[in-house]
Amino acid sequence: MKQFPKDFLWGAGASSHQVEGNTNNNWTAWERDNSERLSREAKIRWDKWQQEKFPEMFDVRNYISGATCDHYNRFIEDFNLAKAGGHTAHRFSIEWSRVEPEEGRFDEREIEHYRKVLTALRERGIESFVTLWHWTEPIWFEQNGGWESKKSADYFCRYVEKMANSLGDLVIFWIVINEPNVVVKFGYLIGTQPPGKKSLVSFLKTYFNLLKSYKKSYELIHSLNKDAKVGFANSFVCYESDIFKPLDKIIVSIAKYFSRYFFKQTKGFNDFIGCNYYSRSLISLKKKGFSSDQRTDLGWEIYPKGIYEVLKEIKKYNLPIYITENGLADADDSKRERFIKDHLFWVRSAIEEGVNVRGYFHWSLMDNFEFPEDRGFWPRFGLIEIDFQTLKRKPRKSFYVYREIISTRGR
Repeated sequence: MKQFPKDFLWGAGASSHQVEGNTNNNWTAWERDNSERLSREAKIRWDKWQQEKFPEMFDVRNYISGATCDHYNRFIEDFNLAKAGGHTAHRFSIEWSRVEPEEGRFDEREIEHYRKVLTALRERGIESFVTLWHWTEPIWFEQNGGWESKKSADYFCRYVEKMANSLGDLVIFWIVINEPNVVVKFGYLIGTQPPGKKSLVSFLKTYFNLLKSYKKSYELIHSLNKDAKVGFANSFVCYESDIFKPLDKIIVSIAKYFSRYFFKQTKGFNDFIGCNYYSRSLISLKKKGFSSDQRTDLGWEIYPKGIYEVLKEIKKYNLPIYITENGLADADDSKRERFIKDHLFWVRSAIEEGVNVRGYFHWSLMDNFEFPEDRGFWPRFGLIEIDFQTLKRKPRKSFYVYREIISTRGR
């Protein structure tokens, strides 16, 4: 196997609400209103082995983000660790609720904070990938109808324009939206995360307003900086079916069509593809998933070859690809080394077969508040361990393994 290209970007990711601490957004309100319920429901949400290994899931405090990692105040310390780990890129998000706490009023002090964040990364030779919307929004936005409102695109694009004007001289790569296919499913169809809707009408309104917002944002950022690289991060799943053998391929094709629909509708509005990959999914009437003893702490099957299969599939879009998320919940760090090596083996295989993959971001740089479906603090995704009582940082063994991979370009 060849080494990764010399200009390949290596890094890790984070999002504002999950690491900054003390936010005031729609998720903050959700946590306050649902933490007791979530702690009670832990016995039915998680398997017995998970309950025994992570008894903190029964604690109400597990579901309140609070100070999280206090990255807002400790970003210099965290970026020094990223630099020490050999990282050449870092993905993070702007907290919309900080910079526009009231409708139409932007807080210049908070914007200056993000300029300091970007400058700190640049000073360390680390390329910034800035996510503008990683699922959280100001409370006023939700009170005005959120993503179901006809005005949602106007609200969002006002914020995007302000960020592009204020930070554009420090940013090349913009990830406008994170995982639209996931957030609309959990937030508007299943109702297990904010805003907790279970409505096909709400789902469709939100989906198409996100589409409209993304396209307008793409054009807006490019009108301000023609050299900017703009895209979004999509959650890619490797699908398989065992419902009815003659129809399995058709069923999988239908699943892929809807999970990739955002891409199909944004053709011509992407400078790159942000690929988030974690596992594969079985479409079945009988089984919950695949039989495997290689599972993460969240119970997800570890299936490294899936990242290759996804990359080979999305090669057809003829765009540069960045792996914007790939990681696992692994509190004792017993599987992360093998996870990283195996997934990078398949990424490199895809590159050798002509797939234009230009970077890899492990999820995540540090342990955080795991907020999809409000799982809380117990799932540990970080290369860096966080003691949430003292906020002490401690690089895990896998942190150094990843550093060695970076230094040798995967040799």
